[in-house]
Amino acid sequence: MRTRRVLKLNLVFIIVLASQLLVGHVAICAAGDLSLEENTVWNSNWPQWHGPLGTGAAPLAQPPLKWSDETNLRWRVNLPGSGHSTPIVWGDKVFVLAAESTVEADPAQIEQARDGGFIGKRFGVERANHVYRFLVLCLSRSTGETLWQRTAAEQYPHEGVHQDHGYASASPTTDGEHLIASFGSRGIYCYDLDGTLIWSRDLGDMQTRFAFGEAASPALYGDVVVINWDHEDRSFITAIDKRTGDTLWRFDRDEDTTYATPLIIPAGGRMQVITNGHTAIRSYDLLTGELIWSAQGVGERPVSTPVSHEGLVYLASGFQRSFFKAIQLISRNKSDTDREVVWELDRHSPDIPTPLLSGDRLYFLSGAKAILSCHDAATGENLFGPIRLPGIRKVYASPIAANGRIYLLGRSGTCLVLKDADEVDVLAANRLDEHTDATPAVAGNQLFIRGDASLYCFEEE
Repeated sequence: MRTRRVLKLNLVFIIVLASQLLVGHVAICAAGDLSLEENTVWNSNWPQWHGPLGTGAAPLAQPPLKWSDETNLRWRVNLPGSGHSTPIVWGDKVFVLAAESTVEADPAQIEQARDGGFIGKRFGVERANHVYRFLVLCLSRSTGETLWQRTAAEQYPHEGVHQDHGYASASPTTDGEHLIASFGSRGIYCYDLDGTLIWSRDLGDMQTRFAFGEAASPALYGDVVVINWDHEDRSFITAIDKRTGDTLWRFDRDEDTTYATPLIIPAGGRMQVITNGHTAIRSYDLLTGELIWSAQGVGERPVSTPVSHEGLVYLASGFQRSFFKAIQLISRNKSDTDREVVWELDRHSPDIPTPLLSGDRLYFLSGAKAILSCHDAATGENLFGPIRLPGIRKVYASPIAANGRIYLLGRSGTCLVLKDADEVDVLAANRLDEHTDATPAVAGNQLFIRGDASLYCFEEE
């Protein structure tokens, strides 16, 4: 284990922060253990990656069943550049990140850019040929009009990226007051919702495995922003004060490249930060960064974000080998190092898409294929699957749930809508003429889908 380095926290800060977490910010919950009455504002929006509950489900949303370029289309806007990050929604605003190529890069820069030894189409890695402008956009939820746009940074990327990836893959997050946007090696930025920059941080340059790119989104709870920085050099996890940008704590991690976003949940009388990992699954104390517990890692370059439900946390990986475990959040032993595995699977676990938890059902895909399984979240009992879904083949977007339905978006632009039930019942198949890798977002009566070039807002007419 690498030496862990901790920045000492001021005792007064800890007391104040604990008070905010338990009282003042109780509605800003990333896990959904609080009642809907306490979370009405939070659950009415899509404020972060993987939805208001961190499960992929939106309990108060009622998006349309059917849509097309002509049906139930509220608006469609062209986005500058490209990106695979999910848009987030707060109130009357939609926030989205993008990376836009500008002037041609200096040939010497291109030659020096890291390619991980896997340059070329055969391996899917490409060096950038241009300088990029890293953009934060705020759109009107009602019209799609750009309310403001900010250039967070303008740089030449120091390493290549996989041809299916990009330079704006991390989703932003907001608490209704602060907007946190991460471009990874290009910096972490905090704006207010009117576009005023509050602070920015440069955490260095990542060296990702095979130069495939970066993707982990920031996690926000109370006044704390958590950034997971796993790569091929010196990995770490850090907590940043959302108001000032100051470092609260930082610990080194014995990890190679991962892409999974941390999950912040209450368990055992404190807030736990759960991270997926190759070497180990780990839980950190949100206030201090102390390692609470660890368990066996899930294999190489995990992408899937942890999901939690009623005292269990679910970790998955489907790259090269299948790994799916439901682990107790609170140990029954005095030692917190040996976690109880309640149930596990060794086949058909997801690679890129994160599992969806809707009620007591846990839905997940096999690798990145349109092969769906559904299990009872508490017991692991198979309810159906694995079943190949019609009309789509490959899936990068994570499934989401709303209004008694499951929305499963394929890479080709086709989205299947299934009944949220113990058996497969396809209610609709909707098609867009655009490549779609970003996970959709839902809020109120609206569904937001990001394509290669556009952002769509659909709403029942």
